[in-house]
Amino acid sequence: MTHKYTTLFKWINVIIDYSILNLTLYACFIMADKDLLWREVYDYKLTIILLNFCWFYSSNVLNVYSRILKREAGPLMSANIASLCLFIFLATIIKIALPYIYIPPTPFIYYFVLFPALIIGWRFTFLLLRKHLRKYLPDYNRLVIVGAGSAGLDLFNYMESNPHLDYNPIGMFDDDSSNIPSHINFLGKVEECISYASTNGISEIYCALHNQDYKRIEWLMHEADKFMIRFRLVPDIKGAMHHNFLVELFGSVPVLKTRQEPLENKANEIIKRVFDVLFSSLVVVFILSWLVPLLAVAIKVDSKGPVFFKQLRSGKNNKSFYCLKFRSMRVNDNSDSIQASRDDVRVTRVGKFIRKTSIDELPQFFNVLMGDMSVVGPRPHMLKHTNDYSQLINNYMVRHFLTPGITGWAQVNGFRGETRETSAMLNRIKADLWYLENWSIFLDFKIVCRTVVVLFNNKGNVF
Repeated sequence: MTHKYTTLFKWINVIIDYSILNLTLYACFIMADKDLLWREVYDYKLTIILLNFCWFYSSNVLNVYSRILKREAGPLMSANIASLCLFIFLATIIKIALPYIYIPPTPFIYYFVLFPALIIGWRFTFLLLRKHLRKYLPDYNRLVIVGAGSAGLDLFNYMESNPHLDYNPIGMFDDDSSNIPSHINFLGKVEECISYASTNGISEIYCALHNQDYKRIEWLMHEADKFMIRFRLVPDIKGAMHHNFLVELFGSVPVLKTRQEPLENKANEIIKRVFDVLFSSLVVVFILSWLVPLLAVAIKVDSKGPVFFKQLRSGKNNKSFYCLKFRSMRVNDNSDSIQASRDDVRVTRVGKFIRKTSIDELPQFFNVLMGDMSVVGPRPHMLKHTNDYSQLINNYMVRHFLTPGITGWAQVNGFRGETRETSAMLNRIKADLWYLENWSIFLDFKIVCRTVVVLFNNKGNVF
């Protein structure tokens, strides 16, 4: 469904964004040198060209201008924030890797504060305008929906709850009025649809009848053509297969996907990896560099055995890897089969403290740097757990599409620690799958921040 205003507003946003980009850059040059004249900015032409190219690449890779009138506000703002992060990263790389290109440091700092603020401010303003002024645009589409099945009702509710779209659903037609909820206007039986549409200025008919009712579907299609009313067919895939699907087009062939996976996009994968490397490097340099020697002494004095404990865990694509931790237990033969429990006799005195504070997990930042783990993702499970729970829980193995993480959406929502019952693991898996389908770099930042809060409000389910 191509929105008749999509291209227009896409180019409005493109023009405004690039105007902000270049005018902000000029303003930052002026702030750094008040005597700078417009013609002297020409000396920075290569810098200006490269920064424009960086934004062109970042905005296109993350589809900032794609479906600008139809995307929901959350995903659209997430795409903008991610593109700004990528833009700043690329510009910084250019600054470091190409020292012969003169980029004055002061305007460069100003720019990385002012440009993102203005872009986010403009996009937020655009979303507000889109939400409240859409209905005042000309050719605001009046439409009706035929068929009160699950697909028809879902379509009506979606259009009704998204006023920024180019759609104004007037009501529904169905042979049984009891199928239509009270908040939806019942317009009549299916046979009355064409007559009503032709006399009430209806521009589009969305047919959500069952596929088996193909004779009436064809009749509606032909009659709609006679009265120059656009006809749209809504297949009830959800009702037939009891599952939500996403449609992806391969040429003109529709392919149904069981779930959306943002990290299938290589650009998103790169952004997440850059975040992992930068964040882990900071932890290694500023925390582990002095913590490892101190804990090494404490662990060695407290009990015999190595400083680090390594265990085979299930990683991305179910490939096993050695997960690192500070050793918190006495050396034993059951560590690969039995989880730690309350008052576990295997836990040492130092181990009780580092497990309670989750300090024992910090060496996993080395796993992140090696690429076996991510800062945020599903927690890696022991191989035994993977084998056992994959037989008990549907979709359990889907979590292995992702790189396992030090923290995750399940952990910050309370699904952490020992899993004695299958229901506890089921809640964790549901949270992991939600993260898989809703990933954004903004969500990763949110989870990291919530992890800090969780650590300071430990409810005692980790021991």
